[in-house]
Amino acid sequence: MAHLEARKHISPDSGFPITLHPKFNPKITAHTPPEPIRSEITPLPDRALSADPTFSSLLSVATRTDLTESLGTVLSNVQLSQLNPTQLDELALLVSTRGVVFFRDQDLTTEQQVALFEHYGILDKHPAQKDQKHVIIRGSREDHREIAKYTPWPSGDFHADTSFEINPPSYSMLRMEEHPPVGGDTAWVSTYGLYDALSVAMRRFIDGLHAVHTSRLQYDTIIDLWGVGPNRPPIDSHHPAVRTHPVTGLKALNVNPGFVTGFAELKKVESDKLLDFFAYHIHSADDHAVRWKWEVGSVAMWDNRCTNHRVIPGTYEAPRKGIRTTVFGEKRECCSLPVPFLVG
Repeated sequence: MAHLEARKHISPDSGFPITLHPKFNPKITAHTPPEPIRSEITPLPDRALSADPTFSSLLSVATRTDLTESLGTVLSNVQLSQLNPTQLDELALLVSTRGVVFFRDQDLTTEQQVALFEHYGILDKHPAQKDQKHVIIRGSREDHREIAKYTPWPSGDFHADTSFEINPPSYSMLRMEEHPPVGGDTAWVSTYGLYDALSVAMRRFIDGLHAVHTSRLQYDTIIDLWGVGPNRPPIDSHHPAVRTHPVTGLKALNVNPGFVTGFAELKKVESDKLLDFFAYHIHSADDHAVRWKWEVGSVAMWDNRCTNHRVIPGTYEAPRKGIRTTVFGEKRECCSLPVPFLVG
């Protein structure tokens, strides 16, 4: 919280920081992103589409343990560094099916992780990422409830990685190099499960809506809180609120508190009330959630198209450092056509 510009502007009446509008925050207004907004790309076909649905090759070298009914699987007695292309394809299918797959005691180096993930497509680059091929993930010891008063992005909340991109990511992998003995866990929630848990009437209502995904709030927070200059200008994208997964054919709720600020077809108050409901729906979905306790050498691979996730903030003192690689996914298409906007 030491980086926040608001900390320099203390109210003489309350003794607390004064929230600054981003337009009048000198750190934000002074930054010029060095790269342009991305253009749409057409990624190669998902590797999972060619995989054996029985996972026969992968499970011939690994032991599978499902953590919950809805999502989360551990593969043990296997090294990711030793998997062949067929087994990597089956891993992608398992991830698309189970949402997130975990490993412990892995011997992967950063270079091997990057090479492994290039098997799945074109590597994405986070807006705050300086290395083209991976980003360092630290976790958070900030009081996210407190800093939300002074910077607009809900950094401690559930999200799908950079869901605001024109081509949002498909798969992500995080490998932990340093981690405290307690704290710093990550939670995932299945967006298949979130959709299925809705009433039939609610599903019909949201099937044709577009969710407004934005990087504007994260853009301001990267500069103000993290003290890092984003690579690209902020972007707003309208993605379907419900999407059909291109591998599994299952419908998934494509809404997350981290990057979604409204719904294109709805009025402001209508959007706000629906967002309030989805915040409750996501945070109450214990029957569709899993929480992973990290260790050094642990790896998680997840599918952003069918999960949301969040790091659990804590007060741990030991360092936390993970290496994340991500690949571009396909542009998202709606499950059904929306009602057209008519003037007159």
